[in-house]
Amino acid sequence: QLQLVESGGGSVQPGGILRLSCAASGFRLDDYAIGWFRQAPGKAREGVSCISRSGDSTKYADSVKGRFTISRDNAENLVYLQMNNLKFEDAAKYFCARGLFRECDLRAPLEYDYWGKGTQVTVSS
Repeated sequence: QLQLVESGGGSVQPGGILRLSCAASGFRLDDYAIGWFRQAPGKAREGVSCISRSGDSTKYADSVKGRFTISRDNAENLVYLQMNNLKFEDAAKYFCARGLFRECDLRAPLEYDYWGKGTQVTVSS
């Protein structure tokens, strides 16, 4: 069964750090581009970051550039999203998704075929 599972969410104060993990079962993450998306209550889903199949190309939403880093651990079949200097507006449910193509596009959620159930990130003082 093909499955993606996110972990690592939690509650932090502004300026805090979290590292999200995306694990796969039934396939190798390094055979696909992988994206991270988020959705806050009452807001549209937003592309946060993605990494190409080769890992040579990464993309970030303007709102997270310089603070978030996406990376792969091929030996562990994981994709990470390192989130530093978290802000109130980063609070959302975060999802990882498997891309259909070699390269990734944060503006095209329809180009991702499998999605995890998400992990919650809360930022509060």
